[in-house]
Amino acid sequence: MAQTITLTASMRSNLASLKSIQSQMDTTQERLSTGKKVNSAIDNASSYYQARALTNRAGDLDALLDSMGQGIQTIEAANEGIEAVTSYVEQLKSVAESAYALDPSTDSYEKQMKSYIEQFKTIQEEITNLVNDASYQGINLLKGGKLTVTFNETRSNKFVIQGENIIDGMKIGSAEDWTPVDTGATKTINKVTDAEITLDGAAGKIAAGTQIYQIELAAGGTKEVVKGPDGWYEATAGGQKQTEKAGTEAVALTEDVAVESYAGSLDEAITEIAAAKDYLRSYATELGNNYSIIETRQNFTEALIDVLETGADNLVLADMNEESANYLALQTRQQLAINSLSLASQSAQSILSLF
Repeated sequence: MAQTITLTASMRSNLASLKSIQSQMDTTQERLSTGKKVNSAIDNASSYYQARALTNRAGDLDALLDSMGQGIQTIEAANEGIEAVTSYVEQLKSVAESAYALDPSTDSYEKQMKSYIEQFKTIQEEITNLVNDASYQGINLLKGGKLTVTFNETRSNKFVIQGENIIDGMKIGSAEDWTPVDTGATKTINKVTDAEITLDGAAGKIAAGTQIYQIELAAGGTKEVVKGPDGWYEATAGGQKQTEKAGTEAVALTEDVAVESYAGSLDEAITEIAAAKDYLRSYATELGNNYSIIETRQNFTEALIDVLETGADNLVLADMNEESANYLALQTRQQLAINSLSLASQSAQSILSLF
């Protein structure tokens, strides 16, 4: 059987007060250490579960911020690609315009045109290589890739960007398809040959429409010759073929040939390049608009997370200034209660003086 110790009413009252003060101090200490006034459902079930719901939603939204951020990076990769392609298209324009400015009547026209065609081809190949490299985490919006970004925690609100194949969209033809056309003009060219031309043959009239060539003899001087059915013959001032053997000479022939120009194809190419630049600007603007949509949603989501977390904090966080003041007050009350208990025990101790 437990032994019962009898205390005075005053002592019991002070002990109860000390117990209450210690309980309050324990609660205050927990709040000061955790920073929360509601640490479990026992403290306040309603506030605890409301705060948890708000915190959970903030966590779900925070997970979506990564998706939005990666979506923005994908668009930036595509935009960087468009800027680089635009620079290459400017180079294509420069090549085409330089080729267009060539004089087709010069002997070097064909050689220079071939050089520009190769330059044009090389730049187009580099555009293709650059577009292939403009991907981000496996998504290439410049080759028709699709980007999907989720905006809310239910994952029902999705923003989809369907990319475009800009190589097809620009519609710039190949330089290998450029073709020359007859301008209607002619030019005289030197047609050098290592063959030996024999000026020999019988007398007779030069046939109408027969081409007369001016030749430069290897030994010096020039002669007018005509090609007949049996070989080359020297032409006379009166239109007669030379009746005497003229000998054998190594010659450089001069003849008139038709002048061909790539101007038509180049003009078409320059028009295509201008349209391609407009297309790239339009697509870049579209990407910029999509970038703004995702960025705006990202900013909204970040702000909403702050609102949710602040709301949860308002439900469970403790006022540290208030709790600190409470703890100091409780310490004071505890000390006073101890002093009061000491005074109450003195009345009992006075009985000892009777013995």
